Amino acid sequence: MSYINIKSITKNYGKNRVLDDINVEINKGEFVSLLGPSGCGKTTLLRIICGLEKLNSGSISVGDKEITNLSPSKRELGIVFQNYVLFPNLTVFENIAYGLVNKKEKKEVIKQKVTDILKKVDLLHIKDKYPKQLSGGQQQRIALARAVVLEPKILLLDEPLSALDAKVRESLRREIKTLQEELNITTIMVTHDQEEALTMSDKIVVMNKAKVMQIGTPEEIYNKPKNDFVADFIGTVNIIRKDNKEISVRPEEFLISKDMIKDYEEVKIKNIEFRGAFYRVTCFDKSNLEIIVDIQSSEKENLNLQVNNLLYIKVNKI
Repeated sequence: MSYINIKSITKNYGKNRVLDDINVEINKGEFVSLLGPSGCGKTTLLRIICGLEKLNSGSISVGDKEITNLSPSKRELGIVFQNYVLFPNLTVFENIAYGLVNKKEKKEVIKQKVTDILKKVDLLHIKDKYPKQLSGGQQQRIALARAVVLEPKILLLDEPLSALDAKVRESLRREIKTLQEELNITTIMVTHDQEEALTMSDKIVVMNKAKVMQIGTPEEIYNKPKNDFVADFIGTVNIIRKDNKEISVRPEEFLISKDMIKDYEEVKIKNIEFRGAFYRVTCFDKSNLEIIVDIQSSEKENLNLQVNNLLYIKVNKI
């Protein structure tokens, strides 16, 4: 039986429906991402889960307890926002201890719990500093530590990495995932970043225009998208007609040759873009259909890729 049950949730703002019959089941200890473009309803759903928004219909239960109408303080949730929300006049230690102090925990218990979590996020050495003395990445780790030190049943992350630069974001997402696994805490994260969802999640809920488009593992979402929206939103995809049906083909799913081979299709190169480990090559077939092909950098010289050259490709999938 699933741990969190989100059943038939609808939410309207006036005549505008922002959530339309949302159903999601989450197992205990899972890391689940709500993924979709701006305005799809993912943040509203997160706010309903944590009690900051009222729903119009539906229910939410955690374990055998329905929490639909509980106040946020009674839901046993930890929340981390994208803008950190640290107290500027409190030290790192005091920020993390804040919730424990409010719960009137004993001083020795507070000290032990805060010290333990500071070690886990590798920030014990800055426990006496103030937020203004910290980098953005450090501030977000403190916000995360403050949320999990209370040992919540569920951790909610609202675009936690969006304010950080790429290098820090990549490092911090690994740290968040490691901490989540170590604590075995059920986690729901809102993101519009496909790479973030694919690398961090056990399960992804893809949303668009107030509805759930698909729920599945990162591998299922990427390799077996249920519709064109999912296929195109999660990475790049080519929609190709083959054997009287349309199939979605990822740019890396082509066999490539510089010479004509039986069953290969001739395309003409229109643009070549260097992406580090691979080149993204934009081609057009004889019917003027655009096809995106990814070619490993190590193969580029062998193929002698040049704009306006011909290339021969074949779909490498059933």
